[in-house]
Amino acid sequence: MKVVVLGAGVVGTAAVWYLRQSGHEVSVIERQPGAGLETSFANGGQVSPCHAEPWANPATPFQALKWLGKPDAPLIFKWWRYDPELWVWLLRFLANCTPGRTRINTDRTLRVALYSRQCLQELRREVDIDYDAKTLGILHVYRDPSAFAHAIKAAELMAKLGLKREAKTVAEALAIEPALGDAAPELTGAIFTPDDESGDAHKFTQGLAAQAAAQGALFCYGTTVTGFLRDGDRIAQVMTDKGPITADAFVMTLGSWSHVWARQLGLRLPVYPAKGYSATLAVTDTAQAPQVSITDDEHKIVFSRLGGRLRCAGTAELSGWSDAMDPVRANAIVKQARSLFPRAGDYTGAELWAGLRPTTPDSVPVIGKTRLKNLFLDTGHGTLGWTMACGSGKALADVISGREPEIDMTGLGIERFG
Repeated sequence: MKVVVLGAGVVGTAAVWYLRQSGHEVSVIERQPGAGLETSFANGGQVSPCHAEPWANPATPFQALKWLGKPDAPLIFKWWRYDPELWVWLLRFLANCTPGRTRINTDRTLRVALYSRQCLQELRREVDIDYDAKTLGILHVYRDPSAFAHAIKAAELMAKLGLKREAKTVAEALAIEPALGDAAPELTGAIFTPDDESGDAHKFTQGLAAQAAAQGALFCYGTTVTGFLRDGDRIAQVMTDKGPITADAFVMTLGSWSHVWARQLGLRLPVYPAKGYSATLAVTDTAQAPQVSITDDEHKIVFSRLGGRLRCAGTAELSGWSDAMDPVRANAIVKQARSLFPRAGDYTGAELWAGLRPTTPDSVPVIGKTRLKNLFLDTGHGTLGWTMACGSGKALADVISGREPEIDMTGLGIERFG
């Protein structure tokens, strides 16, 4: 079967790999000059099923109210803009902030995340890709006792769903990651997920794209989608600035832009961009920069050691499709990083970045078939695109190939939105 994948971020490239492994003829349309140059370029670096608790949970609306008027807050909804897409998305988001919906969405997200972590580990045994991988786990640290208590309850739910998480005292957290020593007096406790990982998503994406190309996948870089030609309930061609391309099946992995193109095809796909920021700095003291990936849950910032660099990333801003840098929010990342690891590296020379993460109102990705018989979706992974890329790509390749996926696909498709 000839399959065209739209988008070569980490999610799209993983789909390409598994489709090619399934024997399909695969072409990729990517507007950038290479793979992994947008959302996957400078993200937090964590492969983190431990982040499966959805943003849409009972605590979030109250936290968002507390953060109103703070330009450096971890989460900003710019609801006062004329943005009907955001208003509709927010209503759906609030509908998912109940305890019952939180349990359902945690189960769905964790199902994909755990499977994907397994797929990534299997892929590493098959191909050699250097992406600064670390398999030391992820350590969540807390200052506020009430936030720590909430995290323990969330960890208990995830443990019932198959994710190993361990509550730790401050002393135990320091034994796991000594670089937390400067911040230790402010900490209340920590939760450790020993089986989670970290690594450079951009390097991984580029390495996997090279492996897929060596096995026959065709990457059409510098090529922009301009539209689609429908033939009844099928797509006949995807139109590009380089001309039309035909295929038997099309896979949409266009991140936040998936919503825009799905709408052109008559599909209601509630994916909205959540702008995130990162700062990458050169490590100047290896003993003072963490080796274990760290999550500061209260400030929604993650830290990953990528070779001789420290990647600090987080926050979410729902303000449309612009990836313009807000210096206040970017520098808030640097400020919080310095508070945890003041002697880790060169903060004055940190490289700042902003990217758009495709987010659904229930925090669950959209994977699988659509009512157009040859269009498939693999998008809406939010902050967990790197975490879920391999699992969603492999599951989708199974669906397209007519095989039963290895995980339950219930609740992962576009049909859940009506």
